[in-house]
Amino acid sequence: MKVSELVKKYELKVFAGEQGLENEISGGYVSDLLSDVMGTAAENEVWITLQTHQNVMAIASLKDLAAVILVKGLEPNEDTLERSREEGIPLLGTTMGTFEMAGKLYADLAGS
Repeated sequence: MKVSELVKKYELKVFAGEQGLENEISGGYVSDLLSDVMGTAAENEVWITLQTHQNVMAIASLKDLAAVILVKGLEPNEDTLERSREEGIPLLGTTMGTFEMAGKLYADLAGS
C-alpha cells in the first residue's frame, strides 16, 4: 500500500511532505517515546504518534519511515512542517485516536 492510498482511504490531512506520498508502506509503528522509535521502528513503516515537534521528523528521516501520522486532531509545529518538507516524508493528521488508527492500518496491511 502507498501512503497516498492510506490518505485517501482514511481522509487523512496532509500537512507537508507531499513529495513522499508514493512511498510504499511495509508496516506500522506506534509510540510516543522517540528513543523507542529510533531503536525499534523499521524502514518504510508508518509511525503513529501524538508528538508534534520537529524531532519527530528527524527520527522519521533517520529510520527512513514512509510517513508520520499525528492523531487526535493534533497540529504540527511550524518547524515540524518545514522538516517534513525538507525530508520529503509525509506528515499526516487524523482526528482518530491512536488505537483506532493503528487498528485500521494493521487490518489493511495484514490483509494485503
